Amino acid sequence: MTDLFSPLSIRDLTLPNRIAVSPMCQYSSIDGFANDWHLVHLGSRAAGGAGLVFTEAAAVLPEGRITPNDLGIWKDDHIAPLARIVDFLHGQSAHAAIQLAHAGRKASMQRPWEGERLLSPGEDGWTDVVAPSPIAFNDQYAKPHELDATGIARITEAFAAAARRALAAGFDIVEIHSAHGYLLHEFLSPLSNRRTDRYGGSFENRIRLLVETVDAIRAEWPQNRPLFVRISAVEWTDGGWDLDQSVALARVLKQHGVDLVDVSSGGNVSGATIPTGPGYQVPFAERLRREADLLTAAVGQITAPAQADQIIRNGQVDLVLLARQMLRDPYWPLHAAQELGVSASWPPQYLRAAHRSSTRREPVTATRELD
Repeated sequence: MTDLFSPLSIRDLTLPNRIAVSPMCQYSSIDGFANDWHLVHLGSRAAGGAGLVFTEAAAVLPEGRITPNDLGIWKDDHIAPLARIVDFLHGQSAHAAIQLAHAGRKASMQRPWEGERLLSPGEDGWTDVVAPSPIAFNDQYAKPHELDATGIARITEAFAAAARRALAAGFDIVEIHSAHGYLLHEFLSPLSNRRTDRYGGSFENRIRLLVETVDAIRAEWPQNRPLFVRISAVEWTDGGWDLDQSVALARVLKQHGVDLVDVSSGGNVSGATIPTGPGYQVPFAERLRREADLLTAAVGQITAPAQADQIIRNGQVDLVLLARQMLRDPYWPLHAAQELGVSASWPPQYLRAAHRSSTRREPVTATRELD
């Protein structure tokens, strides 16, 4: 039976387990550059036994950042510091993924811990905030400029160029961020996309930019490497993007070379009421997996090893992504292995401490048996 510590093969890549570190914005870059914070933050989770480690959302254009402190991949100078991180992740037997993103109408904001506020150009903000339609997320955000045909083409080209840079940096997987109310999600939703051209109106028109972006990246990204897409399966608002449309989208994405859909929800409607709870988004991913016949990943309040293991054993999803729990415990995968009675390997530098703290019957070994 497939469980949390079973390998997962996607194209030519085999993940050693079904545990991934979800993209988590750190808002700690200057001019988009990865730095020592990112190396330590991501590297510690790789040392902790995750089979796959995602960077935070990396902006494909400078105006596509949520804040001036977002990670970026819009210029070649960004490649070298990202490659340094990838090399370290690989050295810990983890695979490396990067999430490519454009914030759309949620751009030019202050870092969350400094207060949710729109930044002016004099405060390192910018005025070229764009969206499918000139509708602000709420009163605290910019009223965006509606993208014209030239601007839309520039977006697609920027994602493709970012994929080329991700390849040069050595990443194993690229994920397109089309969730949480950012640009590509904004095009999907009839609540944020009021266009009347070929990118608005019908379902086929609203998904067009995402599909074109997938095609542009697939043309640059090697056929033997996986391509993921993150979506918000529902918007928790009547008249918005819903689960039926998500299933239909997943079927289209599969035809265009997407290997896995990373299923989240919400983020595009300010003030939406979201009934959260442990694993509350898993049923969305499960339905997409079943009805679109596509690999899926689940996120959202997955915290306990037995819970994550059962989600995989039940065949609900193929991969679990953890965020806040990985912040609380960078070594969650190794602790999960202990709790579930699975033979796993601590980094050799930590073996003495692992031996003393282990409550498993099996000895902790110096070989990475999950690889």
